[in-house]
Amino acid sequence: MAFDDYEQAISFIHGRTKFKKIPTLARMRLFLKYLGNPESGLEVIHVTGTNGKGSTVAFLRELLEEQGLRVGTFTSPFIVRFNERIQINKQMIPDDKLLNLVNFIVPIVTQLDEELADAEGGPTEFEIVTALMFLYFSQERVDIAVVEVGIGGTFDSTNVISKPLVSVITTVAHDHAKLLGNSLAQIAGHKAGIIKENRPVVIGNIPEEALDVIKKKAEEKNAKLYTPSENYSFKEASKKVSWGEVIDYEGFGLTINDLQTSLMGEFQRENAAVALSAFLIVSMQKKWHVNSKEIRSAIKKATWPGRFEAVSEKPLVVLDGAHNVAAIDMIAKTIRKNFKNQHVYIIAAMLADKQPREMFAQLSQLPNTTIYGTTFAGPRPVAKVKDVTEKSEEIEYSKNWQEALVKIVAQMSEEDIILITGSLYFVSEVRHYFLD
Repeated sequence: MAFDDYEQAISFIHGRTKFKKIPTLARMRLFLKYLGNPESGLEVIHVTGTNGKGSTVAFLRELLEEQGLRVGTFTSPFIVRFNERIQINKQMIPDDKLLNLVNFIVPIVTQLDEELADAEGGPTEFEIVTALMFLYFSQERVDIAVVEVGIGGTFDSTNVISKPLVSVITTVAHDHAKLLGNSLAQIAGHKAGIIKENRPVVIGNIPEEALDVIKKKAEEKNAKLYTPSENYSFKEASKKVSWGEVIDYEGFGLTINDLQTSLMGEFQRENAAVALSAFLIVSMQKKWHVNSKEIRSAIKKATWPGRFEAVSEKPLVVLDGAHNVAAIDMIAKTIRKNFKNQHVYIIAAMLADKQPREMFAQLSQLPNTTIYGTTFAGPRPVAKVKDVTEKSEEIEYSKNWQEALVKIVAQMSEEDIILITGSLYFVSEVRHYFLD
């Protein structure tokens, strides 16, 4: 079986099963063995965390590209187009190369389906995408690949990486409870699964319950753990900018003040500091000579679609894929700090399995907001607003986001802003409208 065009190849990928009942890396390892182990020759920075993974990858990509390197990035989910998940120096994998790679792996997938029929069958959708990424980066000879975990860590298909240059754990918060557990300790156990023997680990601000688990795993693996309390530090700088964040950073022999990001949001200060720390660790390994001018340029250039992203100026429309409680909490802090003198109109839609009741409750506590709950065509059931809001009079309902937008534009002033948030799938749908 061979596919004739890109659409057929994409349909094949999306047609595969999403999850298996029993988590294992054995199937992925066998898959890669049959493909010639393309991952074995790659130098990788491995990134996990409940929130902040994508932005951290974006900062790392710019920092590495500033060194003149050929940098592969693997992220999920996609916001605009499937190909954006696999990029080299910000260029998405071309359709023809993706088609060729899919046709290359199809016979092996078919073989595994037969061989593993008595188990749970051949590779899942994400295992196939991961294999395509490893093949592409191997063929294209990237200098470094920055690889984002899909879900968790321990049993994620990216976790076949045996000797990462550095492992990164951005945050630990509640998400994917069915797969990762209900406690922060359980979730941290999965994230800590990417920690490898004698390989350094950088973490962001992690809750104590989760930190204990990560520290224990690092000790077991004899992995040096770099934390914001002991090895690097950052704080909000006194300098103010109209958009973005500014931090003072210190760590790994470097002090750099007024380091500016173009990404807005409290969480971006931490993401930038975590990414810079990971980069500096790799720089020391490679004996690169880095300077503050290159670092400033890279951090300021980093962009990430759907993360407090301004897609319209008049009126100011911001998109943020805050798809869990911790991310909504960060949005609330950003609104209180940066937009306390403006009225914020919020349009939100969330998947039913993402604690929507708690997320809407947090939004409804913001003083200077009007909230519209809505729905969209999600890949899984979408939360019904009336079912998950305690005081429905505080949250208005619109049958779709376009209806809410029309209502808002009719009543808002020039200084007000519109924030569209919730599921990344929802944000992706809206983003197409504004930017296509």
